[in-house]
Amino acid sequence: MIYLISAVIGYFLGSVPFGLVITRLAGLGDIRQIGSGNIGATNVLRTGRKDLALLTLICDVSKAGVAALIAQALFDNPIAGLTAGTAGVIGHNFPIWLKFKGGKGVASTLGMMLATNPLVGVLACLTWLLVAVLFRYSSLSALTALAFSPIYAWVLGGADARVYALFYAFLALLSFVRHKANILRLLNGTETQIKIKKE
Repeated sequence: MIYLISAVIGYFLGSVPFGLVITRLAGLGDIRQIGSGNIGATNVLRTGRKDLALLTLICDVSKAGVAALIAQALFDNPIAGLTAGTAGVIGHNFPIWLKFKGGKGVASTLGMMLATNPLVGVLACLTWLLVAVLFRYSSLSALTALAFSPIYAWVLGGADARVYALFYAFLALLSFVRHKANILRLLNGTETQIKIKKE
């Protein structure tokens, strides 16, 4: 029962489409009609509003992590936290409010990891940053970071290391499925690179 309650808490927190809400409140209309049509921070950035993109990123990173922390606090059970955090990512990807058409869940997944296993979360973020600097592909950075996260959890050990690795592996697999189009573009060399402005 505690896992079911945790999943419900996580899903409904995760399904709040902050990118859509923030851009509408700012008078920019429906973010789904702009750029890639995604509700995440990367697409919000395409509106030209860096402040709104940053706010969206913070909210998306926080929501699955907050769900995990709430479940951990309510039930004093780390697996309940993992369940809520994972459900939060699923909610972001498939929000009930948007006919189950949401984002790709990278920011939410990293936030969930930072909340449930801070060391793994930090290592995943550093992996994202390293790959982004070396190759300048946001999608490749995300996929690499999430692919390594269950390995980090397994190698670092500790209590319930295998359980953490299992949850993170599921989220990595989900991310690969959600990035199918990006993977195809990476393979054929048409994926958009991160642009760095030179002053």
